[in-house]
Amino acid sequence: MPQIENENGPKYLAIAEALLADVQSGRLKPGHRLPPQRQLAKELGVDLTTVTRAFNEARRLGLIEANTGRGSYVRGKPPEEDVAPAGSPIIDLSMNMPPQPPAAKLRERIQEGIAGVLSSPHGLMHLHYQESVGAAPDRTAAARWLGARLGSVSVDRVVVTGGAQTALYAVVRVMAGPGDAICVPDLTYPGLRAIADQLKVRLVPVAMDGEGLDPAALEEACGRERPKAVYCVPTIHNPTTATMSALRREAIAAVARRHGIAIIEDDAYGALPRQAPAPIAALAPDLTWHIATLSKCVTPALRTAYVVTPGMADTLRLAAEIRAMSLMMPPLMAALASRWIVDGTLDAITAAIREESAARQAIARRVLQGLGFQAHPEGHHLWLALPERWRRADLNLYARQSGLALVPSEAFAVGLAPDAIRVSLGAAQNQAVLERGLNLLATVLSHGPSALSSIV
Repeated sequence: MPQIENENGPKYLAIAEALLADVQSGRLKPGHRLPPQRQLAKELGVDLTTVTRAFNEARRLGLIEANTGRGSYVRGKPPEEDVAPAGSPIIDLSMNMPPQPPAAKLRERIQEGIAGVLSSPHGLMHLHYQESVGAAPDRTAAARWLGARLGSVSVDRVVVTGGAQTALYAVVRVMAGPGDAICVPDLTYPGLRAIADQLKVRLVPVAMDGEGLDPAALEEACGRERPKAVYCVPTIHNPTTATMSALRREAIAAVARRHGIAIIEDDAYGALPRQAPAPIAALAPDLTWHIATLSKCVTPALRTAYVVTPGMADTLRLAAEIRAMSLMMPPLMAALASRWIVDGTLDAITAAIREESAARQAIARRVLQGLGFQAHPEGHHLWLALPERWRRADLNLYARQSGLALVPSEAFAVGLAPDAIRVSLGAAQNQAVLERGLNLLATVLSHGPSALSSIV
């Protein structure tokens, strides 16, 4: 059900904005049938006319369709295909993916890498079933790559998975059941919200400051809720970009240890900074489930992530969940990732992405100068607080009409949503397209909603 209780403006726009946020975050899938308007009005405590206006706005934006006898449902194709004005394609500042600079040579390296994997002496083994924990060479390569940040990693604690979302889903299933609680930042990864919704796990919001999770707030939440675990993104938090200091990581680990709970460390962005404090898994390996993915530092196309478990028994429990969910990691992609780790290609691609991300962050600092935003100089997103004249419900709708795709704070909020948006810098095709998009965003922000009809 759309979350609109904290909105101060027109309720119909708030409902439409909440629908958009849920579609963008994946909580609402194509084909998902929406509740009848009368039922939704009753649940939200608004009149039927308000919901009707909201649905009309959502239809105008291409989010939903309505058929007689079937009701209203989420459209089967992305709304950006037909929302932008004619001749003005949507510039994607919403998808949080790494840029693909020419220097990375991704297409060529993928073609050559797969050919090399299949032509190797053991090439045929990559066309067969593998163990649910991953093939031995892939776990060994993963331990080597992870060792640069974690120190020595036992292969017995490494599980190879088909992406961080799969890993996170399996880890949550291992430690929490329906009704159990997990502490999370009050702005958190939408994929975890989707997992919690499906598994009926309660997410307990914990206040953040400039470094991420507040240890005092976590202490209070642990005493009150008795959670099974705490989830955090210590390096380049999504969406706020906050990075925990070494002292903050130690404090979070200490709270978890006092309360006897596990730590789920989402290290999706950990390979991007040239220098960053040691992961929490290096400080408290017996408590921490460390998830590292190649999607943010290489390419999401590999769908490869690695989990370092607290111990061998936990590895076996996680393997059982992977086996039930997806049987195994796709062997060909795992082998390509391993090949790139061993021959240095992976580090070369990450270096090219890091350099491109820094260049894009420099463009953002120049174009958005004077606007209040947080960013990491080597990350590929930023967190922008909206000027007072704007409400997020208005901005996201008007931005899409103007040709921009953004992600509002509702997609991340576990509780109150601030007036802010995440701006992703990696999905734009090149720096020129990104600069056009950021200039358009700056223009939109410099006008009030009433002036937007003049922006083309």
